[in-house]
Amino acid sequence: MLYGIAAATAALLLTAALSAQLRMFALRLGVVERRRVRPVPLLGGVAVVVGTAFVAGIGDWTDVAPLGPEAERVLMAGIGVAVLGLAGDLWAVPFAVRVVGVVGAAALTVPYDELGLPAGVLAVAWIVLVVHAFDSLDHADGVMGTVGVITAFALSGCAAAELMDGLAALLSMLAAALTGFLMHGWPPARIVPGRCGALFAGFVLASAVVLVQAGREVGPGLGGGFALTAVASADAVLVLVSRRCAGRPPLRSAPDHLVHRLRRVGLTRQGAVVVIGVAAFAGVVVGLLIDLGWVGAGVAWWVAGAVALVAVVGAVRPVPRPRSRPYPIPSPGARREATHECGAPRPPYRPERPRRQAPGGLMGAGRG
Repeated sequence: MLYGIAAATAALLLTAALSAQLRMFALRLGVVERRRVRPVPLLGGVAVVVGTAFVAGIGDWTDVAPLGPEAERVLMAGIGVAVLGLAGDLWAVPFAVRVVGVVGAAALTVPYDELGLPAGVLAVAWIVLVVHAFDSLDHADGVMGTVGVITAFALSGCAAAELMDGLAALLSMLAAALTGFLMHGWPPARIVPGRCGALFAGFVLASAVVLVQAGREVGPGLGGGFALTAVASADAVLVLVSRRCAGRPPLRSAPDHLVHRLRRVGLTRQGAVVVIGVAAFAGVVVGLLIDLGWVGAGVAWWVAGAVALVAVVGAVRPVPRPRSRPYPIPSPGARREATHECGAPRPPYRPERPRRQAPGGLMGAGRG
């Protein structure tokens, strides 16, 4: 217990300190992403990966908190996915290459002996979808980190209930590292996780869901796994449906995510992240209750209905296209050629010279 508290504190502080240092390093190298009208550094995911892997590795190396073979595979495969995401942050890595990398990493972590080959293949496909759904959440400040923290805490409880102590420790380190990152990533963010952090967090969480739910029956396993990742699934489904209905390519970015629609309702950036965090908390509570056996798997249909409702409402109310500026700001050269309202050219500016006072004026009269 004491080691868990100390390890979580160490992961939190280490990630927060690394995020501050990597922010300055990324600004000097120009590794930034333009959000709204300001450049934001992209290396926050490196801090999350290092904070999680370093503290979890120390516990496993000292045998104080051994991870076990399953959690070790998840961590090593997650690091590989994070390296692929970092390459995507630094260079233009095609989407197909990222998908193939995530498929290969997921194939190494799925327990085929418990699921069987057909269900294992479906689990690999589900992990790939969830990982890219978390990657899609990193379109606004603080969204991916908030959803990741809540999901990791709930999953650590599920793993502890299934006596998977190593996996529970890894998820606790991930939750603490994401919390330390949010000290700098809360809107307005000073640094963002990028694909490196989003792919790493999404892969560890999706793989943990598969490992936790592998030994359960089909109904509770599917219901609990879906509820634990409901917000990421809802955002991905909403984006795909709205872009399909609008005739836009599914991979082209656009302001059609959950947080964008909450902002158009009138919420602030911080308020939109809080609302998404509350929705994520409601989903993971349902998943935790299903995993513990306190409620039936049918409760997950309410979560699925909420996801479908969000997708339908998003498709019915498409995203308005941004309007062009009615009066464009003229360049400095164009300002010199500005005209009057009637269309006549503006005369050049000539300062008036001060008029001289006549000797016999009021001032002269006063003296005499």
